[in-house]
Amino acid sequence: MKAFFRLLHKIIRTGVGRTRFVMAALGLGIATLLLLLAVQTWDDFEQLLYSQRNTTESADFLVVSKKIEHTSASVNASNMFTPEEVQAFSRQPFVKGLGGITSSQYKVDVAAPGNLQFTSEMFFEAMPDSFIDVHNDAFHWQQGSRVLPIILPNDFLNLYNFGFALTQDLPQISPESVKVIPLEITISNGVRREQFIGKVVGFSDRITSFLVPQSFMQWANASYGSGQPTPASRVIVKVDDPSNPALVKYLDDHAYSTNQDKLRHSRTRQVVQIIVSVIGFFGLVLLFFAMLVFSMFIQLIVASCRGEIELLVILGTAPGQLRRFLMKQFAPLYMITGIVALLIMSGLQYAASKALQAHGFFMGSWIGVYTGVALLVIISAVYLVNVMAVRKYVALYS
Repeated sequence: MKAFFRLLHKIIRTGVGRTRFVMAALGLGIATLLLLLAVQTWDDFEQLLYSQRNTTESADFLVVSKKIEHTSASVNASNMFTPEEVQAFSRQPFVKGLGGITSSQYKVDVAAPGNLQFTSEMFFEAMPDSFIDVHNDAFHWQQGSRVLPIILPNDFLNLYNFGFALTQDLPQISPESVKVIPLEITISNGVRREQFIGKVVGFSDRITSFLVPQSFMQWANASYGSGQPTPASRVIVKVDDPSNPALVKYLDDHAYSTNQDKLRHSRTRQVVQIIVSVIGFFGLVLLFFAMLVFSMFIQLIVASCRGEIELLVILGTAPGQLRRFLMKQFAPLYMITGIVALLIMSGLQYAASKALQAHGFFMGSWIGVYTGVALLVIISAVYLVNVMAVRKYVALYS
C-alpha cells in the first residue's frame, strides 16, 4: 500500500500535474500577498491619519461659516447661524464640541503709540474660552475695566513683519514686544465712543481673528450695538476626524465652508480606499482562480490515479485514508505560501515604516493584527475548498 502512496506522490510532483501544481502555488502566493497588502495598507493609513503621534490638536478644530453667494451692501442675516442651525450642527455624531463665534456690532479703531505710527480700523470676535488654544489667565474682562485683553492670530503678526513692515520701512516686531505695547482701542457707534487700553496676551495658531473675552463682547454689543442678541457669524467645531466623509457631506449639503486644507485627508482617504479596494479586488480574483486551479489540479490527480485508487479500495483502503493522504500533499503548500507572503509583507512594512519615519510620519514597523487575521482566513478558505474537492473526486473514483 505504501508503494501505491509513493506512486501517487510521484504523479502529483511530476508529469502532467507538475505544471498545474506550480501555477496553483504561484497564483495562491500572489493572491495572498495582494490581499495582505490591501489589508496592511488600510491599517497603515488609519495609523497615519489618526494615531496620536501623527495628529495635532489644531487639526481637530474647524472654523465653519456659510458660503457667501452674493455681494450685499449690508450684512445679510441669512449668512448668520440661527440657533436652530447651531443646535442641528452640534447634534451630528461627528461633532465633539461646537461653539459660536460672535462678531462685534460696533466700530473699532486701534492705534499704536510711539514711533510705530500704526492706526487702523479693526474688528473683534469672541468665542468660548474652551475653543481657544491660548491659555492665559489674563484673558478675562470685567465691566468697568479699562484694560482689554486681546489675542491676535500669528498670521497677522507674520503678515505685518514680512509684508507690511518691509514695504513701508517700518520696524519689525517680535511677539514679546507686541505684548508690552499698550494699544489704544476706541469703540464707537457714531453716537458715542469709549476708549480702552488693549493688551495682547497671546497669539493663536488656530483662530485667524482678533479675539476679545466674551464678557466684553456681550457688554459692548449691548452698549454700542443693536442691543439684540447677536447670532453667530461663524462656529468653531471640534471633531475627532476632520476627514470624516459624513462631515464633508454635511458641510456641502448645507453650503458651509471651512479651511479646505483641514479636509484634504478626506480626499486622500477616498483615494487610498479606492487603491486598497482595487488591490483587494485583484487579490480576490487571483485567489478565486488559484483555488479553481487547485480544484482542477486535484481532479486531474485523482483522475490520473483512478486505477490505483480503485485497486487501493479493493485492497481495503478506506476513502478517508486516501483523502488524508492527498490533503497531506497539499496542506504544506498553503503554509509555505502563507509564510513566504507574510515574510515579504513584513519586509515591505519595515522598509515603508523607516522611509516614512524619515519624513516625520509614524506607523508600526511590524504587520498589524488584521493582516495576520487575513492570512488565517485565506489559508482556512483554501483549505476548506480543497477538502471539498478531494472529498468529491475521491468519492467519484473510489
